[in-house]
Amino acid sequence: MTITTSHTDLVREQVRTLAAPRRSYGLVARSLFVAMDILYGRKRRLEKFLVLELIARVPYQTWEHAAYLSITRHARQTKVARRIYDRVQRSREQQDNEQWHLFIVEDMLEHRGSRLGWFRYRLLPQVIAFSYYLVSWILYLARPAWSYALNADFEDHAEHEYMAFVADHSELEFEVCSCSVADDYGCADTFADVLRQIGIDERHHKDESLAELTALQLVSGGDL
Repeated sequence: MTITTSHTDLVREQVRTLAAPRRSYGLVARSLFVAMDILYGRKRRLEKFLVLELIARVPYQTWEHAAYLSITRHARQTKVARRIYDRVQRSREQQDNEQWHLFIVEDMLEHRGSRLGWFRYRLLPQVIAFSYYLVSWILYLARPAWSYALNADFEDHAEHEYMAFVADHSELEFEVCSCSVADDYGCADTFADVLRQIGIDERHHKDESLAELTALQLVSGGDL
């Protein structure tokens, strides 16, 4: 994932996101966002982003597992199998990037001395993630394009939420990034810029899902 290091560039990308309309979210995505608001409140909070990042890895895990099954099915068609494997690699990179986001949010919460309830912020998110996994899997089996569209909705939502959170909290501009994973992720100097970069990452994930969606629409039936 490309890291935007310039503060000016990060701010410009934040403005771009906030000026852009959100996607017209599908029923499944809207249902998930409503459920999140009910369980964790409508207010943007780091604790809520923690849950979002726990869930964000799920579609990429789904696609990776499904792709390996498909590789087995097409094992004797080398070109097809290689094309599927390339998709596996992209999914894994996106999943790893979401994992860095999770590390960073957890580090920020630890930096603030936040105490997270085991049920609400550990067990319940895993239940939500498992449910989301099943939905993503079913959609992928029915028509892969539907699963990519759902992820594009999720990533678009995350992109806007991160950028809006930074806009709502000007004090983040003066908090020096002290994340333990700063060197691995390529963190910026302040927490505000770190969160802007995460928002940009989410946009990249959205664009990659939309690219897969477009590619699938060019194939009869949207199959692998």
